[in-house]
Amino acid sequence: MAEPHDHTHATDPSPSAAALHELVDGVYAWVQPDGSWWINNTGAITGDQGTIIIDTCATEERTTRLLAAVREATDDAPIRLAANTHQHGDHTYGNCLLPDSTVLVGHEAMRAGLVEDFIIDGCPAFWAPVPDWGNVTKRVPDVTVASALTAYSGSRQVELMHPGWVAHTTGDLVAWLPEERVLYTGDLIFHGLTPLVFMGSVDGALRVLDWLAAFGAAHLVPGHGPLATESQLADVFGAHERYYRFILQLAKDGIADGLDPLAVATAADLGEFADWNDAERLVLNLHRAYADARGEEMNMLQAFADAMEWNGGPLTTHVCCLG
Repeated sequence: MAEPHDHTHATDPSPSAAALHELVDGVYAWVQPDGSWWINNTGAITGDQGTIIIDTCATEERTTRLLAAVREATDDAPIRLAANTHQHGDHTYGNCLLPDSTVLVGHEAMRAGLVEDFIIDGCPAFWAPVPDWGNVTKRVPDVTVASALTAYSGSRQVELMHPGWVAHTTGDLVAWLPEERVLYTGDLIFHGLTPLVFMGSVDGALRVLDWLAAFGAAHLVPGHGPLATESQLADVFGAHERYYRFILQLAKDGIADGLDPLAVATAADLGEFADWNDAERLVLNLHRAYADARGEEMNMLQAFADAMEWNGGPLTTHVCCLG
């Protein structure tokens, strides 16, 4: 087993460190530092006919804090609709804490993936400490989207769109406010952290960057990490592009040399990406790149076993930190 990797976090990952940021009038981002495993960002958009929520959080405590902050900021406007950007539990396990009357929307592939999700019922020991979700139950979308759907709260318009191909997952949606130029990307963007594409496609995640850039956002809310403004987007997209090309080149060379993903990851120099949190995702992403290059199904259990070996033990979590 490798020596454990250093998981130094420069920001406070406790639930109390999360904050609601108003990007433009009535348009909010709920940002949870430090953005590492299971600690995501969400959004809220309010208009004359109530509030639209973009994603929930992984745990009961974190989602309860989110909803309380949104209700306070919006004078307790009714939450009419909520949308999930993809199926992963850090963005969906809190769905059950939304009001029963809230219409929940997601991509059709996202709904199918969440239906089959077993981690909510008992998280495997791939992470340490093993997350405690609290009192949550699985709630899947009531309405599904194949490619695009437009929602309104009064005159405020929110466009929910799928890129048209597999990227972070098979069922990614972004939420785009064309008038306000605010873009919620879900996990198509990890700002300042190691991206994760093990349930998607490295090629697809690379292709999606041009699609995201074409929106011309003034404000971007990533799935994880700090908010980004228009002047920062070229750097954000550029860093993702370099990382994905790095993964694809490692996989190409590793396959040519007859090496498995763990061996390639162990020998790799992370370079500019070494300071990104959750670096062990290198192994998971390489497993995905190998599987796609070979036209095979990815072995999820082997991928996580290799990631743990590379990491020197279970993957570090802070989702249930007290605070």
